Amino acid sequence: MAKTNFKTADAYIASVPEADRASLEAVRKAIRDAVPEAEETISYQIPAFRTGDGWIFYYSVYTNHLSLACPPPWTEREAFKAQLTPYKMSKSAIQFPKSAPLPLKLIGEMAAFRAREAADQTKAKAKG
Repeated sequence: MAKTNFKTADAYIASVPEADRASLEAVRKAIRDAVPEAEETISYQIPAFRTGDGWIFYYSVYTNHLSLACPPPWTEREAFKAQLTPYKMSKSAIQFPKSAPLPLKLIGEMAAFRAREAADQTKAKAKG
């Protein structure tokens, strides 16, 4: 991909092939619906959602898959282990093949889980 300097998620989405835009918008909506207080931003030149407590997910599209990535902790992997079995995973990313329907309900559930966990960690640190 050519060097980019995206300022918004809309700019990122507009830059991908038209066939991929609906999938990105669906993932975006699933995360936004699950964590309405999350702010959408660009980080590492891809769209991401975060709350004041931490990062929820980065989302992006590639030749054969759509990817959700996040910084540690990766506890959603264990919490949703059974549902994630069909998908290829790296240390920080989950790949959803373009050849299969997106598990939007699962994506939303994982986003909500990450938001709750980040909020809990913030509360625990405040108690100190």
